[in-house]
Amino acid sequence: MSIESGKLEKAILVGVIHGKVDEQSVDEHLDELELLSETAGAEVVGSVTQKVSKINPAFFIGKGKAEQIVRQAKELDANLLIFDDDLTPAQTKNFLKLADNLKVIDRSALILDIFRKHAKTKEAKTQVELAHLQYILPRLTRMWTHLERQMGGIGTRAGAGETQIEVDR
Repeated sequence: MSIESGKLEKAILVGVIHGKVDEQSVDEHLDELELLSETAGAEVVGSVTQKVSKINPAFFIGKGKAEQIVRQAKELDANLLIFDDDLTPAQTKNFLKLADNLKVIDRSALILDIFRKHAKTKEAKTQVELAHLQYILPRLTRMWTHLERQMGGIGTRAGAGETQIEVDR
């Protein structure tokens, strides 16, 4: 999260009622998440709760609700969705495909961002950076699938995609 050109990012908070988590707990978590968002430098312009019987593997919430949240974000001029629950890399990617101009993060990413902003010593900065890299590592999976992996012609070692994969490793 960052302050872009002097203005705060506008965020919509998303909480999910499921399993043993009741509506009151979700409301309390969203209140806490709002305080965390403000600490990170975001202006909360709305919040959404959804009751689900089981977690949707594609969007965490239902696809219809996901589309509704994206429309609501556009109407409120929000550029950030913050989920109270941890999202899988696939769920984050699916939201990004649904709305390419929205940033989608979860509580863990928000907390890491706050720590990153407030780390002062070299050791603290290093520890926060390590935690951030461990967090984003599974989210980088299949990032380069658009590159070819074919072997080149005579005398070439690998295609562009193979080279990029080696650089990433």
